[in-house]
Amino acid sequence: MLSANLSAIFYLISGVLFILALRGLSSPETSRQGNFFGILGMIIAITVTFLSIGNFSNGFIAVLIFLLIGGLIGAYIAYKIPMTAMPELVAGFHSLVGLAAVFVAIAAFLNPEAFSLGSPGNIKLGSLIEMSIGAAVGAITFSGSVIAFLKLQGIMSGSPITFKGQHALNALILISIIVLIFYLCSTQSSNLFWILIGVSFLIGFLIIIPIGGADMPVVISMLNSYSGWAAAGIGFTLENTALIITGALVGSSGAILSYIMCKGMNRSFFNVILGGFGATDQSEQDKNREQRPVKSGNADDAAFLMKNASSVIIVPGYGMAVAQAQHALREMVDTLKKNDIKVSYAIHPVAGRMPGHMNVLLAEANVPYDEVFELEEINNDFVNADVAFVIGANDVTNPVAKTDPQSPIYGMPVLDVEKCKSVLFVKRSLSPGYAGIDNDLFYNEKTLMLFGDAKKMTEDIIKNIS
Repeated sequence: MLSANLSAIFYLISGVLFILALRGLSSPETSRQGNFFGILGMIIAITVTFLSIGNFSNGFIAVLIFLLIGGLIGAYIAYKIPMTAMPELVAGFHSLVGLAAVFVAIAAFLNPEAFSLGSPGNIKLGSLIEMSIGAAVGAITFSGSVIAFLKLQGIMSGSPITFKGQHALNALILISIIVLIFYLCSTQSSNLFWILIGVSFLIGFLIIIPIGGADMPVVISMLNSYSGWAAAGIGFTLENTALIITGALVGSSGAILSYIMCKGMNRSFFNVILGGFGATDQSEQDKNREQRPVKSGNADDAAFLMKNASSVIIVPGYGMAVAQAQHALREMVDTLKKNDIKVSYAIHPVAGRMPGHMNVLLAEANVPYDEVFELEEINNDFVNADVAFVIGANDVTNPVAKTDPQSPIYGMPVLDVEKCKSVLFVKRSLSPGYAGIDNDLFYNEKTLMLFGDAKKMTEDIIKNIS
């Protein structure tokens, strides 16, 4: 068994490694190194936790077996999951973190002696507060993440689900959670503890259902933050330094990322949570599309325009991810560069279904990092570019965000694609994006719609360029 001082030193080392991991993950160039630091830090933390527990001989083998089973399942899922399903995977894993926090809180409440927290009905006040908060946030994280998973997977509609009095009900439940924690700490009643967990599960469900699909990047980062705070709360209960450090890092980084995502959409955090984004009249959208003409073309038309261009800007979106077209896109860009055509990639902060989704896909296709630019870096370049090649992006290119105060995406910074001399828009149909609104760029006189599968269309363009 490790001494308390030695355990604290190793936990500190693992905490430093987690900080280095976050720093590494802030850039595609250092992301592999960041992942390595994170894995090493977690191995140290788990090992020290095992070695710090005394009188553990009876359950040691059982814990190792479950750890091995869980690790193998996680590794298999991560290995088999396609990049397009990464948002769902992240949401699913967040739910497990929240559920783990709830289970640990339940174990600590039912058997406080095992955690040196006192006895049933006489738990230390500080520990009970930490336990209650950790359980509540964990339950919210679990049920909220499950709803996010169902929306991302398409099992549940991505459109906002709202009803009259929803915000008042949510506010009432949140107040009741605070009241329940207060009375639980006063009475230490087991009934109040179970009610607290049940109500927290309910509010997690109610918070996420009114959030539309276009806000999913914010939801993912927000749930990431919740899972961190849940872990930190349980870490205080267990007096586990590594859990406190890890939870605080995840919670704070997730909160910062949520802020960045909201800023990228020009929306406040509360505006996202109070939601309803994407609640548009679909029949009206269909009617508008029937009345407005579009210009459509084929791969040969697209190849001709790009071959005669001096500069091309690629705008990837979720459609590229669904079609797994990133490798074909990289091949097309390589072909263009052989013809002395300047090519760069424009990434919107909320393109895809999770923060950094497009960056990960382009990195998987070995796209050079110096060719990939964020919105602020490249938006002024569209006016001087000959061709914008939009592959599967939608809401992030919609100029209505700058012109229509009635639009649900009004004020959201978008890529100035319409300023290019020509726009090639690869999409299966004229269906709206995840925000549920029509894209005015489809009907722009500069736009040539390329209807079809993004990967197949890109491969056909390559044949015509070569």
